Amino acid sequence: MCVKLSPINEILINVLLSAGLCLFSIIAVADVQEYELDNGLKILVKEDHRAPVVVSQVWYKVGSSYEHEGITGISHALEHMMFKGTEKYTSGEFSRIISENGGRENAFTGADYTAYFQTLESSRLPISIQLEADRMRNLIVLEDEFIKEIEVIKEERRWRTEDNPKTFTYEVAMFTAFQTGPYGHPIIGWMNDLNDMTTDDLREWYQQWYAPNNATLVVSGDVKAEEVYQLAKKYFGPLPAGKPVKATRHSEVTQNGIKRITVKRPAELPYLLMAYKVPVLKTAMDQPEQVPEWEPYALEVLASVLDGSSSARFSSHLVRGKEVAASVGAGYNFSARLDHLFTISGTPAQNHTVEQLEAAVREEIEDLKNNLVSKNELARIKAQVVSDDVFERDSVFYQAMIIGIFETVGLSWEEAEKYVESIKAVTAEQVQAVARKYLQDDRLTVAVLDPQPLDKATPRASPGGFGHGH
Repeated sequence: MCVKLSPINEILINVLLSAGLCLFSIIAVADVQEYELDNGLKILVKEDHRAPVVVSQVWYKVGSSYEHEGITGISHALEHMMFKGTEKYTSGEFSRIISENGGRENAFTGADYTAYFQTLESSRLPISIQLEADRMRNLIVLEDEFIKEIEVIKEERRWRTEDNPKTFTYEVAMFTAFQTGPYGHPIIGWMNDLNDMTTDDLREWYQQWYAPNNATLVVSGDVKAEEVYQLAKKYFGPLPAGKPVKATRHSEVTQNGIKRITVKRPAELPYLLMAYKVPVLKTAMDQPEQVPEWEPYALEVLASVLDGSSSARFSSHLVRGKEVAASVGAGYNFSARLDHLFTISGTPAQNHTVEQLEAAVREEIEDLKNNLVSKNELARIKAQVVSDDVFERDSVFYQAMIIGIFETVGLSWEEAEKYVESIKAVTAEQVQAVARKYLQDDRLTVAVLDPQPLDKATPRASPGGFGHGH
């Protein structure tokens, strides 16, 4: 599977989700045991006894799409502060305890969720459960710790976004595409908001969203479901539920024409990003009268027709055939909470312009609108889905990841089981239909990176280490 988070989380994607743009291949998550505590915490357990390993993940229904102007980046900042101590454990002690028990841990913030995870030898699961339960309601946000950490986050923004021309262009494109929708906010936040953020802001955000009734515990690996439930009941059970919270659904206004933006930035090469507004699986589930359930799956196949492998159209036609692109890819955020984007991005080949690359991409899109995808292409894509499904069953982390994402964006984990069969059911006519319906200029934002001369000064150094949420 490839989950598309913001490029701000590029290193996280590399580590957790596999980098790049590819078909969202879902592993089987059958036989998940589901429980719920009196305080509202949902517990989902996927037993997998092939190796003595367990993955524990706590997912909170909050991310940058829950934020509003003035507090952007607060979910990500709070994720950093979650490692800075509670009433019981001092700063850094959480990580030290996990490490001493032979485990690995980290966290990440996305647009629609914040998640914390540990991978341990199976018998050590109680340690993970106890520590996560403690910081769910007992975090202490200290002023001196926050002052240091917010500077780390601001440097992260400079290094990953402001000094990265492609990521900066993506950020501008998202803000341009989403005029009123919350996906226009960068996950890491705008610099002005980071400068103005206070410990009181963080405490209020923590109290509002970090509670058992707004969280899901997902455990996958060499465990017994009933024993996990009893552990969760012991450590999470005494925690009080928070006040019921619900994210405001900021609907995006109707776009009535193409949007174009040019970003001037010191860079070696130009860059093109084309982003079409499209529905996602959650939209189809919530509004079936407007978005048939097959459409998101057809969009998935469409992305893979263009950019699924070396034999996909972009690679074979634009990189090798016409040689107009040095690189070009397509992506679709199938598992978003709200309507999202179908993106096409690339760098023109030497002696070619961004305009020529865009024209070549448009030719490929028009071909999809006017001609059915071949039987061979569909067969290749569907065979790849089945192959990926078999391969990815080997990862207990991945099994938990899929369950967590689907539950946290408001889809039942059971929806993941339908993925392979739904992809296999997509027809060439359906691929053509979604291309015609959604790849239109009235839904399109085009961002172009216009490279400016590079600064000859010494390049900025990495902030050192990936840290939490990177």
